Amino acid sequence: MGYNLRKELNKKQRFAPGHRLCAGCGAGPAIQGVLRALDEGDKAVIANATGCVEVSTFIYPNTAYEDSYIHSAFENAAATTGGVETAYRVLKKKGKIEDNFKFICFGGDGGTYDIGLQSLSGAMERGHDMVYVCYDNEAYMNTGIQRSSSTPRFADATTTPVGTESYGKTQNKKDLTSIIAAHNIPYVAQTTMIGDFRDLHSKAHRAIYTPGPAFLNIMAPCPRGWRYEMEDLAEICKLAVDTCVWPLYEVIEGQWHLNYEPRKKLPVEQFLEKQGRFRHMFKPGNEWMIQEAQDYVDQKWEQLLAKCE
Repeated sequence: MGYNLRKELNKKQRFAPGHRLCAGCGAGPAIQGVLRALDEGDKAVIANATGCVEVSTFIYPNTAYEDSYIHSAFENAAATTGGVETAYRVLKKKGKIEDNFKFICFGGDGGTYDIGLQSLSGAMERGHDMVYVCYDNEAYMNTGIQRSSSTPRFADATTTPVGTESYGKTQNKKDLTSIIAAHNIPYVAQTTMIGDFRDLHSKAHRAIYTPGPAFLNIMAPCPRGWRYEMEDLAEICKLAVDTCVWPLYEVIEGQWHLNYEPRKKLPVEQFLEKQGRFRHMFKPGNEWMIQEAQDYVDQKWEQLLAKCE
């Protein structure tokens, strides 16, 4: 599918301006990019787990969505979406609905990696024709920046605080994209906001229009939790990709495809040093933390390259 930036920007926005997400938040551009991938004429049902996006975009009676919207609980957004998709198929078969609807579910890492994982796994296994989109900001940002299983090792969060007896979170980030790929669903992809959004758009369009279940994992930095200046959002996303902290790839019918390989793989410290949550790693005596973070990224990158060969 060709990508025409001007054409995409001229589409009517499905995610209206005026929401209450923070300036510099990655979730807003991620959602805007996904919904912009819908073809004109198609309608959508948007389900949303409790989280930053829900409290910032749907404050009754106001909504930032041009399409139908369902606020679901933290733990069952995927099940809600699957149930609505099933009802739609029944009504469509009976001739009671003529319009074409697509079903898109949004959840943060707390509602996806952790609390909603059982619901997500079930929806993917059952084969609902839906897209689950995780906007991954790597912590429970809405309720105070508590660590989640998506939070990277060494990150300073309110439940993994840095101090004399702690160096931040002790566990590595869960590899959820690979976990969902192991469900053998038609389409799984990992992306973020870089350049002209070509990667995000093409993957969102493929996910929406691939029959059956699909999953998108989008790195969506949080200025409060990651502690960066709001104007640095795009740079941080690019650094995540060029350091291979967040590789861009997709799994199509079980086949792994690498979408971007940096000409020069940057050291992980260039990504870490832009964020206050990793500031302690650069203090004298903590060089081992940066080295272990680099070793982990290198290990995961080599594993990914092997899968994509």
